Amino acid sequence: MAEVNIQRLEKHYGAFHAVRGIDLEIPDGEFTVLVGPSGCGKSTLLRTIAGLEEASGGSISINGKVVNDDRPRDRDVAMVFQDYALYPHMTVANNIGFGLKARKMPKAEIEKRVGEAAQMLGIVPLLERFPRQLSGGQRQRVAIGRAIVRNPSIFLFDEPLSNLDAQLRDEMRGEIKRLHQDIATTMIYVTHDQIEAMTLADRIVLMRDGLIEQQGAPLDLFERPATTFVAGFLGSPKMSFLPGRLGARDGQVGVAVGEHFMPLPQGRAPDTVKGEKSVLLGLRPEHISRAQGEAPTPGSVRYDALIDLVQPTGSRSYATFRLGREPVVAELQAHDVSRAGQKLALDINMNRASIFDAETGRAI
Repeated sequence: MAEVNIQRLEKHYGAFHAVRGIDLEIPDGEFTVLVGPSGCGKSTLLRTIAGLEEASGGSISINGKVVNDDRPRDRDVAMVFQDYALYPHMTVANNIGFGLKARKMPKAEIEKRVGEAAQMLGIVPLLERFPRQLSGGQRQRVAIGRAIVRNPSIFLFDEPLSNLDAQLRDEMRGEIKRLHQDIATTMIYVTHDQIEAMTLADRIVLMRDGLIEQQGAPLDLFERPATTFVAGFLGSPKMSFLPGRLGARDGQVGVAVGEHFMPLPQGRAPDTVKGEKSVLLGLRPEHISRAQGEAPTPGSVRYDALIDLVQPTGSRSYATFRLGREPVVAELQAHDVSRAGQKLALDINMNRASIFDAETGRAI
């Protein structure tokens, strides 16, 4: 068990500034996910915590001890890599126990730890097989088992599921989540997949260009994004952004999108509005529903939409329409929408809408 404290961390590769003065505290036992697009610095940050990369500036502390000059093996961390990194000539049991053998641990203790890890991960029948005889998901379980047997203070995961197909990714997400619930050890996990981040994390740290764009509980980032970057990165399908003007009409504050005025519910509108301001109105697909009854639900705006595109996914369908000239995606019940060209009355929940300054991209 361990807490991690990172202060003003910098990492340069020549002229390239990969990590730009990051401050981050990770409490004991938390599952923290570092997420962001390729090249944002998340893997570099993880590898610097592990000691596989040397920090160019700042400090990394584990349980109050600065570890910048400590070797990776002395930081009491265990890392699970994207490519499994298994020894092909060793059995599963020997792969899992190799690190313990290298530390000259007694054979009986190695066997005990290997057996416990295999039991936890459901790979006991595989212990005498070789990596070539395993599926991708089984190999990843072995790689995780090799980390578990060390009883580290911190688990580090570097995009461990990116080589797996969609079904195996779903299964392994559940396994990793269950593992954290069982052992309650600090875990830091890197991914570019926002679904992995949302489903696994106690806290998401969303990175961009070597900086932290926003951090917090998954639902906090999803429902209260600080910037258009955060709002657009989290969610599938993505939030729709509509250029508009924030202002007041007939005593109501709202956003004009083309000729359509979208009133904001009381408590959702800014306290004071002077004149008009260029904004982006953010609408998530799940905040738009098929209209029910003669009047819109409280806090919603009714809109008569012409459906341009329908994408069925099973019980739900994604329907694209235009509000003014801008495309918007709605997530509807599958039987609510059947085809492109259909006219449909929709309720847009303005209680859940996001508003961003058009110039800075920051939430208002």
